[in-house]
Amino acid sequence: MFSVKTQEGSRKKSPSDGGASIPSQALQWIWNFLQDVEGPLVLDCGTVSSSTVGVLIKRHAKVYVADLIGPLQRGDPAFWRQEGKQTLFCPDRLLSEIPAIPPASLSLVCCWHLLDLVPRDAVPELVRALLSLLGPGGIFFCFLREPNLTVGKDVRWWLESLTTLGAHGEASGQFPYTPLSNREIEKLTAGYSLKTFLTRSHRREVVVLKPKEGE
Repeated sequence: MFSVKTQEGSRKKSPSDGGASIPSQALQWIWNFLQDVEGPLVLDCGTVSSSTVGVLIKRHAKVYVADLIGPLQRGDPAFWRQEGKQTLFCPDRLLSEIPAIPPASLSLVCCWHLLDLVPRDAVPELVRALLSLLGPGGIFFCFLREPNLTVGKDVRWWLESLTTLGAHGEASGQFPYTPLSNREIEKLTAGYSLKTFLTRSHRREVVVLKPKEGE
């Protein structure tokens, strides 16, 4: 049903969307961990991709899509408000784009560079809200840029396969905010298990695992 983060290998042209095709060890770990989960529930926080939906449906997943990234890349004014001379970001408005999902039900949330695209003071609320949607043993998957990666705000990501990423526009768009450190993401996900996979493209692939009951 469809409802509308070690080293990278070599990149190949993506057959479906015309961008790069990138093996991901983080995704290999994720799907190995979820291999016994039947009918996983997955939330994709990026622009809807027929490739991603097709890959996940083939895995017998139920797919939710909430494009939280596209509006941030475009600088959509709907997600900002004016208070006197200050322009403030509205995380609650962004989160309202997520479809109705039962709390503590998701097996996987794919956030791509979402946390690199919102003001730093909005990150904790966003992370809390998304983690609350994970069921026991659920996984929060995101990219975090390294300080020397300054461009890539406008890149579009998708799944070419369960373990391979597709990407287009990696050199476009200046990232607007300073990157989160490993220590900061650890604090935001305290009580969860965290794995970080380093890549040659100066991105960290971060996997946050919600403990199963009794752990």
